[in-house]
Amino acid sequence: AVIGGLSSVGGAVSGVLVFRYLETVRALGDLRLILTGAGLLFVLYAAPGGFHQGFGAVRDRLLAVVARRRGIDLEAPAADGSTTGAGAAALLTAEDEPVEVVRQERGTSSTSSTGVDAPIGTALSVRGLDLAYGSLRVVRGFDLDVARGEIVALLGTNGAGKSTVLKGISGLLRPTSGSIRLEGEPTTGEPADAVAHRGVALVPGGQAVFPSLTVLENLRMAGWMLRHEKTHLEAATEWVLELFPPLRERAHLPAGALSGGEQQMLGLAGSLLTRPQVLLIDELSLGLAPTVVAELLDVVRTINEQGTTVVVVEQSVNVALELAARAVFMEKGEVRFEGPTAQLLDRPDLLRSVFLEGGGARRSVRTKARAKAPAPAPVTDGPAELAARGILKRYGGITAVADVDLAVGPREIVGLIGHNGAGKTTLVDCLSGFTPVDAGRIALRGIDLTELAPAARARLGLGRSFQDARLFPSLTVAETVAVALERHVTCRSVLADGLQLPASFESELVVAERVDELLELLGLLSLRHRPTGELSTGTRRIVDLACTLAQEPTVVLLDEPSTGVGQRETEALGGLLLDVRERTGCAMVVIEHDMPMLRSISDRMVALELGAVIAAGTSDEVLTHPAVVASYLGTDEGTIQRSGARAKRKVARR
Repeated sequence: AVIGGLSSVGGAVSGVLVFRYLETVRALGDLRLILTGAGLLFVLYAAPGGFHQGFGAVRDRLLAVVARRRGIDLEAPAADGSTTGAGAAALLTAEDEPVEVVRQERGTSSTSSTGVDAPIGTALSVRGLDLAYGSLRVVRGFDLDVARGEIVALLGTNGAGKSTVLKGISGLLRPTSGSIRLEGEPTTGEPADAVAHRGVALVPGGQAVFPSLTVLENLRMAGWMLRHEKTHLEAATEWVLELFPPLRERAHLPAGALSGGEQQMLGLAGSLLTRPQVLLIDELSLGLAPTVVAELLDVVRTINEQGTTVVVVEQSVNVALELAARAVFMEKGEVRFEGPTAQLLDRPDLLRSVFLEGGGARRSVRTKARAKAPAPAPVTDGPAELAARGILKRYGGITAVADVDLAVGPREIVGLIGHNGAGKTTLVDCLSGFTPVDAGRIALRGIDLTELAPAARARLGLGRSFQDARLFPSLTVAETVAVALERHVTCRSVLADGLQLPASFESELVVAERVDELLELLGLLSLRHRPTGELSTGTRRIVDLACTLAQEPTVVLLDEPSTGVGQRETEALGGLLLDVRERTGCAMVVIEHDMPMLRSISDRMVALELGAVIAAGTSDEVLTHPAVVASYLGTDEGTIQRSGARAKRKVARR
């Protein structure tokens, strides 16, 4: 089936039939094994998409012949004046209405998508770039000029195509049309390894490490272009370890055992090994503590001062303001603004939240209303919903969680903060059963959970989310939430399902109604038929939250819910979580690095450092605690205030 091509039913079936037929040809004897083995290698090399890819190539050639005979031109003019075989994309582009683009004048004017020359002194030039995943067009008519030594922030709403642009520039995704030039030399359509040799490095957001390899092994893999220069590679490795001291301390640990922030550090460290000419960073502040973000900003500035051109995708406009003077804002695959980053704060029409498909603006208003009228206080009388006593977890000689006590009252929201590697996610793993504890006890509504498996804890009412939304990419949003409702299905008879008996039909109606309720609550109704694999990172986080709520938990453990979510979306997320508490009555433990959002929803905060509690109390008490400021928050307001109006007013005064 794989050789036939999993991208189509016909391809998979044809592969099975071919192999089955070869098994029946007895005259081939042992030669059959050679043919199938050699054929397997040939297909994987020549057509990674299997027979289906070969069939598609033949079909396209035949259609091209027919088109030429009928006088149909399938060649679409590219931005550099050349032609590409992207007739369908060209027709779609021609039919689309033009988009108004706001561009601010710089030292040299940018040419339009129909121009052919880039300004002098340009390190990276992109013209009329169209990018697609199969039939789904994500980016259209994208133009970008980046001068040598410049830092440009690529901003936009969730699903705007920012990460897709970086994939196209780095060679991971082949453009359907347009041109890409590096130092004036074309790189359009070149494979990723060739682009890397040209001096382009990409740090993919949240996917920059090999989890089964150690930190040093990951760095060795990242330095593959220096594999014949051992001395140079060793010096570069030592240099990046000096830039990121936590990586040196965990040099022999598997990357999968690192916190999300430490994995982000490792990905950035690997990209810096080869001293690239152009550095592409996807989600610089993804999952990082404020002090770590401030350190990374200094590292990026240092690299930039040494001559490296930087293009950074960032969700927080406030963080982008600290790094880049110029920004390009995208929405729905098109450029809507290009100019000074600070001017974006005066464009609410561009910065509006769209991942809730119209619900963002409404929720933003509701969030502001709550700032004037706080939400009802949680009910904390009586026994705690979730109680943990003396939780201890060690990995070899490293103590990840050290004798932690945690109690969560009914309807209470507890914020869990701390430096990357402080033990927050490990503590949540222990509470949810994914990591066994070395000592301590855990109870939910008085029921001891310490020895129970994660599924058993979920059935008792303990829900959790992960830093990376773990969804079924081929299922739609509605189907994914329906799967999460599986344990609430009343009729489980296969016979009743097959015959569509009334009991089965009614059970499905109940599930469908509950799915609609959850999608409406989280503003996902308009996306119900979209496959989750096509959603942006922020939207997948909301779908993940819907799946968690489908379990009808009494306590929800949320691990960095704003990771990968845009700034305006993050500002709306706080109101969304308060809505969830009001409508479901559940308590929450929220791990988060966005202090304005967490502060607006938390009834109480707990701060961890090196696996131990260093402060606990109200938000004001914890966030002003000297130990928390020194180890976690730091003094850089731009990185602390990732969202919220306070940072905006500060920039406006500048």
